[in-house]
Amino acid sequence: MITPEPRSGYTLPVFACASAVAALHCLRQDVPSLSTVSIDLIEPAKIVDIPIQQLVLLKTNTALAITHSDPGDNLDLTRNTPVWAMVELGEFSISDASEQIVILGGAGVGHNISNGEAAIYSYARRLLQENLKPLLNFNEQIKVTIILPEGRQLATRTSNSAFGIVEGLSLLGTTGISQPLSVPGQLDAYREELQQKAAKFSCLVFCVGENGLDLARKMGIPPQQTIKTANWLGPMLVAAAVAGVESILLLGYHGKLIKLAGGIFHTHHHLADGRLEILTAHCANIGLSTSVLQEIFACTTAEDALKLLRSLDKENEKNWVGLVYGAIAYRIEQRSQAYIFNHSQKQVQVGSMLFDRDRQIFLKTEVADTLFAQICYSIKNTLR
Repeated sequence: MITPEPRSGYTLPVFACASAVAALHCLRQDVPSLSTVSIDLIEPAKIVDIPIQQLVLLKTNTALAITHSDPGDNLDLTRNTPVWAMVELGEFSISDASEQIVILGGAGVGHNISNGEAAIYSYARRLLQENLKPLLNFNEQIKVTIILPEGRQLATRTSNSAFGIVEGLSLLGTTGISQPLSVPGQLDAYREELQQKAAKFSCLVFCVGENGLDLARKMGIPPQQTIKTANWLGPMLVAAAVAGVESILLLGYHGKLIKLAGGIFHTHHHLADGRLEILTAHCANIGLSTSVLQEIFACTTAEDALKLLRSLDKENEKNWVGLVYGAIAYRIEQRSQAYIFNHSQKQVQVGSMLFDRDRQIFLKTEVADTLFAQICYSIKNTLR
């Protein structure tokens, strides 16, 4: 029996762009229906046809179009979610071409809690600009409002709030293609990259996602020494050992890496969670009261639990955060090293650094500190 290749799909910005293009076509041609629109993905350089589910002229200069997200063979919670774009068209005297297309985040699109800006990132904005601009006359301006009717609800099942994005989803990504990250083919690609970097470095820095990679870069860790693991932490740890890596620095959001302390080495939330259970168990082991344990266990997110511990520390002049997360980080290292040895019979040193929603490192073990210092020392010697 031949196993079919996993099907790739498209990222959320592509469907937002398709809805906007369809709405503009509606205003241009006053078309009652449109089955598909062609979108230039830019990254990669490819033209694709995206189905349009609904299209309506709201008034003379305003139209609304709806697509449904299709991420391909991914464990993606946005699958089949409706993506709306409302486009308003007018004629203005425009001195700056960048003012020709105004992009706004409507209901269900998250915003950054620190500055209030809509969570519509550079690729999504570029995609909208480059696909809409050729359809406009030089004196025309459009206002595009992206709406995700299910965005606020779906956002409660993501870690967006942990990174300051609230009340909705992000239009995130650097490409239009949604690769099936949850299938073995992607793991093979990660392993191949790991093998290439393991040939050059005895110590690698593992980052689950883009937030970790961005923080690593800001900390001065060279990109050639970092590896994105996605949720494949277990297989990637073993692959690193087999490739001859001697030490690994785990740099990650505490709400993700905490799963390793419970022996969960595939960290996708569709497969396993247990974060609050693990955290509550460590709080109990440290000696926190039953009432506090009940509060921790009842928290909605790991970030909320961290805030609770921080407030207790402030009120009582204690260091519960350091004690609890220090124990968790130590357990992460123990279980990671045991996992590696059990699957490869190789000894690899593992250190862990945990950051919070503000991307601030709040816990690093002695091993992690040593590994980070070695990386920095190596960089300085290379630059001399």
